[in-house]
Amino acid sequence: MTQPIIQGPIIQGPIIQGWCPGALRPMESGDGWVVRIRAHGGRLTAAQLSGIAALSQTHGNGLIDLSSRANLQLRGVMPETHTPLIAGLRALGLIDGTAQDEAKRNIQVSPFWTTGDGTQEIAAALETALLSAPDLPGKFGYTIDIGPHPVLTQASADIRLERSTKGDLIIRADGFPLGQITTPQDAPAQIVALATWFAETGGITDGRGRMAAHIARGHIPAGDTAPAETAPAAQPGSTPFGPLAALAFGQITAPDLASLATQVSGVRLTSWRMLLLENPQGAPEGLILTPDDPLLRVIACTGAPACPQALGPTRNLARQLAPHLPANRLLHVSGCAKGCAHPSACDLTLTATPAGYRLIHQGRAADAGRDLPQPTPSDLLEPANAPRL
Repeated sequence: MTQPIIQGPIIQGPIIQGWCPGALRPMESGDGWVVRIRAHGGRLTAAQLSGIAALSQTHGNGLIDLSSRANLQLRGVMPETHTPLIAGLRALGLIDGTAQDEAKRNIQVSPFWTTGDGTQEIAAALETALLSAPDLPGKFGYTIDIGPHPVLTQASADIRLERSTKGDLIIRADGFPLGQITTPQDAPAQIVALATWFAETGGITDGRGRMAAHIARGHIPAGDTAPAETAPAAQPGSTPFGPLAALAFGQITAPDLASLATQVSGVRLTSWRMLLLENPQGAPEGLILTPDDPLLRVIACTGAPACPQALGPTRNLARQLAPHLPANRLLHVSGCAKGCAHPSACDLTLTATPAGYRLIHQGRAADAGRDLPQPTPSDLLEPANAPRL
């Protein structure tokens, strides 16, 4: 069993790990180890959901996160429960041969696919092809997004398989506007070739590196074909592929997941912290099925005490403030300046600090703002030294 990296105390600021947890390589957090499950093809069957719920309850703390990379994360796992947890996940077909293989299988799949359209076949072939790929930074990843219009352009990835304006398959390096035409048969090998180009042209620095930053430094990949226009942002509710259901703060409890497993044939995981439900029966507990729920206007990381780097709690505060937000405003509550849950700028951001929270307008968690001991709804509506919202 590979041991996790144990985070030490915060001295100057938040620690940037530069890698993502896995199942075989968990990450230490304030409530135990975080064990990340990478679903094959971005899909979990009802039997797998039921098994994960039982394992979370037995070997974790019963809390399950849906990450922004479309993975499930079991929380509260202890060193003594990790080995039986892995055995259980292996029996469900969710464990790779080695931690190195697991780290390479960093693939996000659009949930909007149909049987026989090539999505699942390409995903499976890419998993195999990546076994021979070079070792890349822990956050280096891929999207398979081959519907008529890409839906994962905002998802964190470095190499993207998309459609062109004419419907051809293209492989596009993140940060470059054009892609290279490919075929379903050739795409996996060509994706590995592009990943190898990234490594061989100096994309990895101090064990880290992302494609967009590499391109910004002047390294230009092959490609002369524009992708199709991006689809509108997905929202909870009905789709031609099944209902999309959001998780408040991207989290579900083991009992709610077990209940969900009895009401669907499977789910497709998304980077939007939503689940696409296959053949749902009834109204599942713990899910948001309408786009106007106030909780969808707030984003919050785990916060203190579950995250050792967080300087204050986040989710209870976010729940209290959600009903008071204007309908056209998004609030990010971050436990520290890293802003893991929402790295980009937000309408309103509250960052926990040693003295309370910092209120930031149109900025990121690390930006300057107005310090508040304890934010209230009126602070969001009429903050000092800022225009009325």
